[in-house]
Amino acid sequence: MNPARVRRRLHSRRANAYILAHPLAFFMQAIKHFRANQGLLLAGAVAYYALLSIVPFLMLVVVVLSHFIEQAELLLTIQRYLEMLVPSQSRSIVHEVDVFLQNRDVITWVLGVTMLFFSSLAFTVLENAMSVIFVHRVVVRHRHFLVSAVLPYCYVIALGFGVLLVTLVSGALQVMGHEYIQLFAHRWSLHGISGALLYLLGLGGEILLLTSIYLIMPVGRPSLPHALVGAVTAALLWEIARRVLVWYFTTLSQVNVVYGSMTTAIVVMFSLEIGATLLLFGAQVIAEYERVGSDHPDHEPKALTTRPDR
Repeated sequence: MNPARVRRRLHSRRANAYILAHPLAFFMQAIKHFRANQGLLLAGAVAYYALLSIVPFLMLVVVVLSHFIEQAELLLTIQRYLEMLVPSQSRSIVHEVDVFLQNRDVITWVLGVTMLFFSSLAFTVLENAMSVIFVHRVVVRHRHFLVSAVLPYCYVIALGFGVLLVTLVSGALQVMGHEYIQLFAHRWSLHGISGALLYLLGLGGEILLLTSIYLIMPVGRPSLPHALVGAVTAALLWEIARRVLVWYFTTLSQVNVVYGSMTTAIVVMFSLEIGATLLLFGAQVIAEYERVGSDHPDHEPKALTTRPDR
């Protein structure tokens, strides 16, 4: 048997045994190391560039995919699943994309390249943030700069295909929602089942995207179970946070009174910051899992500081 595979299995068993015996200690250590890595500062940077990237990315996706899918159906699908990323603000973003599409004749090659560049910024910053959290891998192995340069654009293309697939599947599920099952004298509508499947499609896509990020973005390659642990952790925490945000913005928030015309940008930025924090915390859970399963579990990661040592 491959010695490296045996070593990984031994580390996984050691980590699983520690987590089962000390779940609270594991969670607190992950929070401690996340703070040491300035996780909130990194999340702010990721959220800022995600805000710059989200609208150009959606514009590019809709312009390209509208040649294959009806524009109204495409925008409806994007709005439905964008709500999982920016609660209560997806309608405003999709409206801006729709306005841009009405003036698509102004698109030039220069504008298209510029939009592609801005669409990839969030992934570039995310890769840099991952290198801080997985610093123990960076010390051992470095990624070629060409790979880092091309990787964000590969993600943009992959997400474009993902939007195409989700639109096709969700369209089929919506059609199913208008059907019914009749057995003897009883008739059951499939609308509820269709809605549940649409939600599970979005949640499954979210977990799949997070898993791919944890597998590809950091230097080196963690095992698939490790990436799934981080992805499920981040996705479940985000689902809780998203529902709290929806409740807050629909019942208690007075942000529109305070910020006026800037409300959409502020709310989107706030939602993206929380999402980026949970995304990076999921990565920290993976890094902590690797640490407790390593041969030196007591090794503390070097804290990231924003001031020079004296």
